[in-house]
Amino acid sequence: MRSFVIFLLTATGLELMPGVVAVIQTFGDRINFHPHIHVLVTEEGTAPAGAFHHAGHFHDDVIQEIFIHEVFSLLVRKKFIGLPLVQKILRWRHTGFNVHSKVKAQTKRVAERVGKYMIRPVLSLKRLFFDETGGKVRYQHSRHGSQEESMDYLEFIARVTSHIPDKGQVMVRYYGLYSNAHRGKMRKAGVQISHPPIIEDDSSYVPSKGWAEMIKKVY
Repeated sequence: MRSFVIFLLTATGLELMPGVVAVIQTFGDRINFHPHIHVLVTEEGTAPAGAFHHAGHFHDDVIQEIFIHEVFSLLVRKKFIGLPLVQKILRWRHTGFNVHSKVKAQTKRVAERVGKYMIRPVLSLKRLFFDETGGKVRYQHSRHGSQEESMDYLEFIARVTSHIPDKGQVMVRYYGLYSNAHRGKMRKAGVQISHPPIIEDDSSYVPSKGWAEMIKKVY
């Protein structure tokens, strides 16, 4: 959430509150450990005065840098990692962080399809097969099940159960305009939740010095 707030602040110069739905996923196509987050986020946000401001389009490289800074700052504060190791990781050619925001849900139907993809289960039963003679589990993965992996049934069980969330762990989270706290606050204030007019902001380009300086100001 803060990554998008900082980006919108950089792009528009305004403290905007976007609507964010974040889904935590720990699995990849092969039921392997592949932690990542799917996010539905508005391309605009509300200013303190209540008007919507459109932020143009997202810049993946900028959001990625902000997200990296957010993650490492949290880990350092919690003392899960030391600053020397953070500096070493940042010098790697591939840090393991990646942001992709090319998918746009411009219609309700597309938004629903993206939402279903975000909350999809760990595996598909249509791609799961059991070889009784060899006691092996076969699972088709990749696009349209073009590849297949065979594994021992105990390994299969271990892979699936490793993605079961802990008790009380929330995997789908709502922030900003979509949060229950914000909506409850609006109802308590007697404000009707509607879609106010959108103010178009010229944010086609976000200079690197601008967002770098903005991060320093925020922190």
